[in-house]
Amino acid sequence: MSKKGNMLTSDLTAPAPKITLRMPTKRSSPEDTYVNGNAIKKRKSDIANQGQAIPAPEEGDENARIHEHYTDPSRFAKLRVEDEQIGIESRENIQKDTVTHLFSQDYTFLAQKPDHRTRPIWVCDDGRIILEAFSPLATQAQDFLITIAEPVSRPARVHEFKLTAYSLYAAVSVGMETHTILDVLERFSKVKLPERVRNFIKECTMAYGKVKLVLKDNRYFIESTYPEVLKRLLSNLDIAKARVVREDDNAILSFGSKPKELAEQVNGKTNGTSGGNDNPDNFGAVITLDEDEDIDDESEFVHSFEIEKSQVEEVKKHCIGMDYPLMEEYDFRHDALTPNLDIDLSPKTTIRDYQEKSLSKMFGGGGGRARSGIIVLPTGAGKTLVGITAACTVKKSTLVLCTNALSVEQWAREFRNWSTVKEGQIAKFTADDKKKFVGDAGIVVSTYTMISHSGKRSWETARMIEWINTVEWGLLILDEVHVVPANVFRRVLTTVSAHTKLGLTATLVREDDKIEDLNFLIGPKLYEANWMDLAQRGHIAKVEATEIWCGMTSDFYQEYLESRPGKRRLLSVMNPSKFQACEYLIKQREAAGDKIIVFSDNVFALDYYAKKMGKPFIYGGTAHSERQVVLARFRGDTPQSYQTVFLSKVGDTSLDLPEATCLIQISSQFGSRRQEAQRMGRILRAKRRNEEGFRSRFYTLVSRDTDEVQFSAKRKRFLIDQGYEYKVVANLEQLIPPEERGKLHLSSRREQVELLEQIRSLSVDASGDTMGEEDGSASDLPRPRFGGSKAKKLEEAARRAERQRKEEAKAKEKTKHSLFKSWRAGK
Repeated sequence: MSKKGNMLTSDLTAPAPKITLRMPTKRSSPEDTYVNGNAIKKRKSDIANQGQAIPAPEEGDENARIHEHYTDPSRFAKLRVEDEQIGIESRENIQKDTVTHLFSQDYTFLAQKPDHRTRPIWVCDDGRIILEAFSPLATQAQDFLITIAEPVSRPARVHEFKLTAYSLYAAVSVGMETHTILDVLERFSKVKLPERVRNFIKECTMAYGKVKLVLKDNRYFIESTYPEVLKRLLSNLDIAKARVVREDDNAILSFGSKPKELAEQVNGKTNGTSGGNDNPDNFGAVITLDEDEDIDDESEFVHSFEIEKSQVEEVKKHCIGMDYPLMEEYDFRHDALTPNLDIDLSPKTTIRDYQEKSLSKMFGGGGGRARSGIIVLPTGAGKTLVGITAACTVKKSTLVLCTNALSVEQWAREFRNWSTVKEGQIAKFTADDKKKFVGDAGIVVSTYTMISHSGKRSWETARMIEWINTVEWGLLILDEVHVVPANVFRRVLTTVSAHTKLGLTATLVREDDKIEDLNFLIGPKLYEANWMDLAQRGHIAKVEATEIWCGMTSDFYQEYLESRPGKRRLLSVMNPSKFQACEYLIKQREAAGDKIIVFSDNVFALDYYAKKMGKPFIYGGTAHSERQVVLARFRGDTPQSYQTVFLSKVGDTSLDLPEATCLIQISSQFGSRRQEAQRMGRILRAKRRNEEGFRSRFYTLVSRDTDEVQFSAKRKRFLIDQGYEYKVVANLEQLIPPEERGKLHLSSRREQVELLEQIRSLSVDASGDTMGEEDGSASDLPRPRFGGSKAKKLEEAARRAERQRKEEAKAKEKTKHSLFKSWRAGK
């Protein structure tokens, strides 16, 4: 913290001085417990040390400082609060009751307005905003809160939001101003807007939105209506060196000088190169005026200076470090150098109101400009159509990146279905299809892996990559954008030259801390829809979620307790009770006419379950042609069609199966909230059965008294925050009638012991996946009808042999004497 006058700079997430945190005395959390003497002494020491300065980072570690500055939310969450001592007396004066101890904070000190009953929100002084969803003004308040705050939890009656620096940055990026945010919050709030929240909003929005990065005529400009801001940016030597000064700049503004005087100052000094002025105090010939404005009012002028294209990323980092993050906009209407694409929406295409609202956040600035950012819509709500509409609006070459080849086929098919694109104007770039579009402009649909892979490529693939990297793409659409922060996919954004970027996802969550990188790599979140609201309006299906607890047999549980973590995960999935629950649910739901997807991350379990029940399955090793056959028969409605298909995690994202109305999950990726929500999305499309009162069904099978219980509790968190409720079936007897259980597989102890012996013979990794079979027991299983591919298996065997050869060569190299190594290197 840093002291300034009588004020202190603090973090918004820290407790307010007047708030008392009280927890049950049995808990001993160093962050939340303040009722014992040690905790109070620690708090006092914190207050005593508030005036100490935080050591500045070393100058040589600039990149690390910039990264920490932007990716750490608390770095932006700064506000000023009065320096008040927190006394023990104030804590003891709080009236005790039977409910207060259940909550971490007490907000009773916030005085209500006289007409508070007619207002829909509570604004707490730690940045939390509580919305009464039953209020007559809830709809208007929700639209506003989605723009300025992050949704935390949205059940049926009460919604919780959180003000963050990133959410306020996104609000400013779509045109909201500081006074508007404050005025509307004050109008909706039941209590007077807390001063610390008011200060936080002012400080976060004071610099955000003041500077834009505009690509115009294939030239990058730093643009602002505030000359003093540009002056501050140019005081940074690295930004000053990145500027470009051209001889044809005819209307120039110098800070403190009139345009005509400045033109005389810089006459003969510009040379068309970057870094033309090494003196940071001399800002002549660097700022240009937008001549379309009235020259009598200089405050309305748009001032700008050009920067080198190769230095754009560095300039963005330095601007972030100076608390002026750049808003990226593309002036596509006036871009005469990038070829136009003749494309429009098909006459039969209509977009829904929430899709139009999300696109208005991208194009709402007017003047034919597009903002880069992220749109969050649940699966089945039409993310693909949003991307296609954006491409039809920009009308420039578009590159679409997906997670797998199936998604590539779906995007190409949807472009042809919903737009007027001609056949030669759209091309696919996958392992099996490498074509360029016809003409100067077109659409290419590919995968992240095809673009970002850094290993050896075939000659044809390398030529295609080289061509893609040389094209000036008007729009880059990133499907399932939550995968982009992975390091291997981040290369895409540094190699592909795109004027504007649009990220699409249903779940803007990751289990690591890299989701916030999207604010820098792509742009702020432009729009996020309410799942339950769309379900109530019939745009996505209503879902009944059920968690079924499956007890383990004594033999399996004894083996579970004696095994390592990897084998434990496999035993949890292969639990005979879980198998019987899955088999019974499939029979029950098929009889009811449902189309069923069964998910398993564990490939051994996927293989065993599917073959034991005689069902088709798809996993990573399944050939693309086989996948198409299985999915086509699943989508069909004939006697030969499949009612059930087993999928590995390859089906988590970008899989279009609108016919699916029931999902059973037997194995998952630890506690991944994202995966839970993505799988729920497979049954949200509401296209096949729309009879009155119909609900899709989502079943999660959990082995009792295992690690799956803890993982399941974490996985449900995202969907519960979206308003979904989980029904829990605590015993298998509540699901399966006793007379039916004996008819299911693995009902006899002999079958269970045989399965257990088979599992014991397997070698598994830490995640529970098999690394190979011992004693060849697994090979006794019948060959699957689907899921196997001879070409794929041969390819995997060749890769294993190549890896083994390299490891043997590396081991042989290590055994050589260092003297011979030096001699060979010199030779």
